[in-house]
Amino acid sequence: MPQNTTSVSQDMKGSGLAWKVCVAMLCRLALNTARRFAYPFAPALSRGMGVPLTAVTSIIAVNQSTAVLGMFFGPLADRLGYRLMMISGLGMLVLGMFAGGFLPFYGVVLASLFLAGLGKSVFDPAIQAYISQRVPFHRRGLFIGVIEFSWAGSTLLGIPLVGLLMQYMGWRAPFFAMGSVGLIGMVALKILLPKDGKQTLRHQNASGLWSAWTRLCQERAALGALGFGFFASAANDNLFVVYGAWLEKSFSLSIVALGIGTSVIGIAELSGEGLTAAISDRLGLKRSVASGMSLCIISYIALPLLGQTLSWSLGGLFFIFLTFEFTIVSALSLCTELLPGFRATMMSGFLAAAGIGRVIGALMGGPVWLTGGILMTGAVSAVMSGLGLACLMWGLRDWQRMERDEDE
Repeated sequence: MPQNTTSVSQDMKGSGLAWKVCVAMLCRLALNTARRFAYPFAPALSRGMGVPLTAVTSIIAVNQSTAVLGMFFGPLADRLGYRLMMISGLGMLVLGMFAGGFLPFYGVVLASLFLAGLGKSVFDPAIQAYISQRVPFHRRGLFIGVIEFSWAGSTLLGIPLVGLLMQYMGWRAPFFAMGSVGLIGMVALKILLPKDGKQTLRHQNASGLWSAWTRLCQERAALGALGFGFFASAANDNLFVVYGAWLEKSFSLSIVALGIGTSVIGIAELSGEGLTAAISDRLGLKRSVASGMSLCIISYIALPLLGQTLSWSLGGLFFIFLTFEFTIVSALSLCTELLPGFRATMMSGFLAAAGIGRVIGALMGGPVWLTGGILMTGAVSAVMSGLGLACLMWGLRDWQRMERDEDE
């Protein structure tokens, strides 16, 4: 890949890649906030539309399904260009948010949040592939870690801002705000990002649209990463959907106190992303993923033992979500190099596997909690995380980054 290394250096110095990453991060902040704000504000949305709360939870479930649909856009990004798909993803956000704001009916809001979720599933693999194509592998963790700040930012900044808008301007105001940010982002990316050149796309255009998935299924490293994404995400959501019930039952917490607990998780996610940017490249991405997942497994096992006091329980949750976020962001950085000729396909596949895992984890979390409490929840999450780590180690057993041109 010597030719790409040269272009990487020129892009980073001459074209202001750092500025492009900052703009992309702000775009992802809007996309992530649109994806997550329905969770805490489901009651406000149900009152605004005049529908039962269960109708809003159905919207959330439909929104989550877009992670699976996003896998079909990965090959399109590899074929048509990453810039085009990033702008298209933002276009879906803009269309959805403005539609929900102007037409505040249940069916329209359902479609609007579906479009916003799909826009994120289209945008994310494209920006990850765009950056990985221009950043040397030894700095990949830094740049991927930085753009992932927007995930924690949606909890710590985006959702509180949505709450303020709803409080003072009505429940429809956030739709207009996020739609406006998406529109500004589309214009900014169209100006900042050059069109994908013929040389960038020559490999992809020479291949059939679905040949990328055939290639992915033939690569053991890629399949191992998909298994890792599925099991690790299922393990995390198995806990995530019941941690509030655990804290409420164990310590009789109020709604406000549970909100503080959610802030602890947001800070943990931000810390995990910052840790990835700071040390994953120096530690090595493979070692970072293995070490982070091992610490996360230990944290799941230790959580029931820490549940004697509220402070220790929150500390245990903090460490779980810190190590999990560090592991996942490091894994994202590693996955950008597992299938260099089809980066967006690889990333969309990983995100889809993780999305399916989250759905499975959310479905099993309630029954596991009711059966054995936090002890069984921690044990099941630890076992599933161990399965994920085993999948990744199997896939990467003989893998080495290939120093060759992507056309070969």
